[in-house]
Amino acid sequence: MGLIGGLRGIVGAGLRFALPPRCPGCGVITPEMHQFCLDCWSALDFLGDPQCVRCGAPFEVDPGPGASCGACHADPPAFDSMRAAVAYGPIARALALKLKYVRRPGIAHTMAAQMRRHLPDGESRLVVPVPLHRWRIWRRGYNQSTLMARAVARGTSHVLAFETLVRTRATPSLRGLGPDQRAKTVRGAFAVRDRSAVKGRAVLLVDDVYTTGATAHACARALKRAGATRVDLICWARVVRDEDVAR
Repeated sequence: MGLIGGLRGIVGAGLRFALPPRCPGCGVITPEMHQFCLDCWSALDFLGDPQCVRCGAPFEVDPGPGASCGACHADPPAFDSMRAAVAYGPIARALALKLKYVRRPGIAHTMAAQMRRHLPDGESRLVVPVPLHRWRIWRRGYNQSTLMARAVARGTSHVLAFETLVRTRATPSLRGLGPDQRAKTVRGAFAVRDRSAVKGRAVLLVDDVYTTGATAHACARALKRAGATRVDLICWARVVRDEDVAR
């Protein structure tokens, strides 16, 4: 084992020399994999308390534990809670696009490392990625939310269930649409394949970016109809400013 371990160390050192780790945000060389450079790290807006107990919207002033924002009071979301690692901005957007369109699957591990801060305590959850339609998976080659869900669940007691929720019909891109148009576009587009796998279970729904919540609401409704006891959403980034909705 000593010889094998030594050889692995030599090979690893050689690979790091030939292909050094790079910042996932800007590409400069960094000491470790999945590590941001100082500039990109400083540019990220990490989210946490104080925030709305339901949708995770940040509060400027701490209203105390268990407080909901006005929007959630007026129209409670279909999910039980939502948490995002960072606010949507230039660096967060760059990572989401690289994972989604530039075939950089390793970035899912970078995102998951920050998303794990918001994993719920307590019972084991079913970890369910927001699904893509089969034709989009065929064109892209993978579902970015599945890669993120696998990375989030790794090393935990949570159970990855990537085929539980399916997209029953292809939907056009939501880019540039308003909240009402987005909700109408994804209404009825999701279903649970095996209701017995969901009934009586708590679900951790995984997505890349939370914009208006239309997709998350539609997924949560399908999971609740199948008997899920609760649905908690965890994302890499969430839109905080209204001007970022049309991304």
